[in-house]
Amino acid sequence: MLDTVLLAVGPGDEDRSGQLAETVLEVAKPADATVVLAHVFTSTEYDEVLERLELDRSLDEIEPDTVATRHSTIQELQAIFDDHGIDYEIRGAVGDHGQSIVDLAASTDADRVVVGGRRRSPTGKAVFGSTAQEVLLSAPCPVTFVRSDDTSPRQ
Repeated sequence: MLDTVLLAVGPGDEDRSGQLAETVLEVAKPADATVVLAHVFTSTEYDEVLERLELDRSLDEIEPDTVATRHSTIQELQAIFDDHGIDYEIRGAVGDHGQSIVDLAASTDADRVVVGGRRRSPTGKAVFGSTAQEVLLSAPCPVTFVRSDDTSPRQ
């Protein structure tokens, strides 16, 4: 039975939030599963977001969950899930993207993980990318990889 779906997003997922939401809705809605919306930041990304949001890092109450809630990608996904009556919770994590997603999957007892990625060059097709590859190989549950529709060539 599918109880929990972890949707992990990061800085490169703004352009595919609709695709990610659609994929999650396909698996979560029929099962009446709870979605864990997770935004994973590297330390540098986290510091940049705190600065952009003009948040004082010295304040104890500024937690990654709070910062994730204020991120535009998470807010877009919240609106979509609210429209569809999907229960969700928001998590933030700071660390290596791949390992943080795997850790969140374990700590939330996720039954499925959904992650995004981008189209790769012919040479890069042999490897999904370090984050996606780590999640696919290490997650404690099945992983759904959502590739971006971006068809423009990448350098």
